[in-house]
Amino acid sequence: MLFREVVQASENVGATRSRKTKIATLAQVLTSAAPEERAAVVAWVSGELLQGRIGTGWRTLTGIDRDAAPAAEATLTVSQVHAMLGDLAETTGPGSTARRRRLLVALWSRATRAEQSFLLRLLTGELRHGALTGVVAEAVAVAADVSPQAVRRASMLAGQLPVVAVAALTGGARALAEFRLEIGRAIQPMLATPGASLDEALEEFAGEVSVEHKLDGARIQVHRNGDRVRVFTRTLREITTSVPELVDLVASLNCTSVVLDGETLALTDSGRPRPFQETMSRFAEASSPSELLHPYFFDCLHVDGRDLLDAPLVERRAALTAVAGSQALPALLRPDAAAAAQYFDDAIAAGHEGVMIKSLTAPYAAGRRGRSWQKIKLTHTLDLIVLGAEWGYGRRTGYLSNLHLGARDPNTGDPVMVGKTFKGLTDALLRWQTAEFPRHERSRDQHTVYLWPALVVEIALDGVQSSPRYPGAVALRFARVVRYRPDKDPAQADTIDAVRALL
Repeated sequence: MLFREVVQASENVGATRSRKTKIATLAQVLTSAAPEERAAVVAWVSGELLQGRIGTGWRTLTGIDRDAAPAAEATLTVSQVHAMLGDLAETTGPGSTARRRRLLVALWSRATRAEQSFLLRLLTGELRHGALTGVVAEAVAVAADVSPQAVRRASMLAGQLPVVAVAALTGGARALAEFRLEIGRAIQPMLATPGASLDEALEEFAGEVSVEHKLDGARIQVHRNGDRVRVFTRTLREITTSVPELVDLVASLNCTSVVLDGETLALTDSGRPRPFQETMSRFAEASSPSELLHPYFFDCLHVDGRDLLDAPLVERRAALTAVAGSQALPALLRPDAAAAAQYFDDAIAAGHEGVMIKSLTAPYAAGRRGRSWQKIKLTHTLDLIVLGAEWGYGRRTGYLSNLHLGARDPNTGDPVMVGKTFKGLTDALLRWQTAEFPRHERSRDQHTVYLWPALVVEIALDGVQSSPRYPGAVALRFARVVRYRPDKDPAQADTIDAVRALL
């Protein structure tokens, strides 16, 4: 298949708001691809690379884009582009910068202007043409003539849609049914949605709930198979070598195999949570274990040969308590309103964010954000995308200050602006923003630096009000910066629907 067919499909998808048309367009290009091309095509139209990061930054790529004249005719094939990207990913060591540039120039010189634009956005993680993974998954289902539910479940178990797409297009529903939870391969975590109030959440589930402290930590998923332990982040990045204390602890549990979901955080000497940034610093490749991490597991997905994904939470919690012991996050089961309120107050007093309300009858909905898990906090918080920043004045002169904030459109993945704020920004954050934001610069004018959507920030707010000022028709009330979320990417930011739900 010619590479231009993928580029044209991307342009067609970006030109329509019809979900049905997007799915049909992507299904057609998947059907036309050769079996050996399908994994790459699925990854590309999802805005990803099969190779992961390939060591090329925005500045390097824009330089190549200026220097390499586009080809007059489309001749590149999908296989050729995939091979060249593979060569880029494998180029490391002394002299790799020059070799990588030569490879990029060779690729760019063979690409047409439209293909160059697609490659630039793909390699910088900015291919936003309105086709989220969910849309691509449905396109795979149409192309393979299988149910979307089967594709989604297999994808959440495999953690990689391209692998699932190849299986579906080769072996259909039977091949998808072969996917199981595999110890050592991370799965998409189940996500929570903001709850309106403690009383409403209790009423919604008729009291059949587990109430847990909402920790201000970093999400982890641990897998143990015999003596082998692996630890993954919320984004499925492996961090095993950075957290030896967690590896040792899981290796000491009384079981042969286990998959646990939880959070980890650094604690002060008095047992209170340290700042979130101190926990996240341990996830860096070159981190030093100056602050020990303490795990708190709140779910058990597998233990000693028994998969528990489809079991109700009440059964998973029993397995969790049996295998994790004191490392299991305590929970209050089926409390009355007074007991739940006291538990919430205790969580705040202990330095936590609030509580989680979880349905005891719900299965583990991996990779999905639903109402079965609701987070109740002292104040509303949203994880939003930074779209830009205005230059400050007064004592903030010379610093990028007032943030432009966006929520994610669940249909297209594009950010929708919902407000601005400079409140909560410390001097340290102002310095960091001013140094970091130009690395994500899309454009600028006299007052503002506009960013490609790459950074997620947690915002506290008193509420939301209707407003014609912003595209989402809502505006944040008394918004202030809590912290940046390096553990999240824009695809995990809160949606415009979540913002509107706070009206």
